[in-house]
Amino acid sequence: MLKNSHGEGLDEIDKELLRILQEDAHLTNVEIARKINLSPPATHARIRSLEQRGYIRQYTVLVNREMVGYDLVCFMLISLQVHQYEMIEKFRAAVRKLPEVLECHHLTGDYDYLLKVAFRTHKDVERFVVDRLMPIPGMARIHTSLVLTEVKYSTALPIE
Repeated sequence: MLKNSHGEGLDEIDKELLRILQEDAHLTNVEIARKINLSPPATHARIRSLEQRGYIRQYTVLVNREMVGYDLVCFMLISLQVHQYEMIEKFRAAVRKLPEVLECHHLTGDYDYLLKVAFRTHKDVERFVVDRLMPIPGMARIHTSLVLTEVKYSTALPIE
């Protein structure tokens, strides 16, 4: 049985609900209930419980970035000059305000952070690095890699 950080577990119905919702959160409660052979009220109660216990963080729409003009994705490895709490927090606060940044991860190893960033053009990459990243206090090094082909993209976790 899977357990969250509060020790509350998931049974097989909960796991199936999570799999279904990850695949298509747009389904109605009645459609989901049919798929798991529960009544709609019982299904609704289960989903609410998953939300309240923190298994479901939010519902969202995945937009086709290329269709809205964001044809370019880059991964940027960032090194900070100083690893003091205040500088780290300033960097994190600045990155949270950058709408182009899709993801930001604190790393171990040679670099401190990994950013996944979406752009419309190569000029936008230059402007982002020069005008938005470099002015952040404590920036030491930025290594940028452009994505040539997205081989796999998923937000769904393998719930077993």
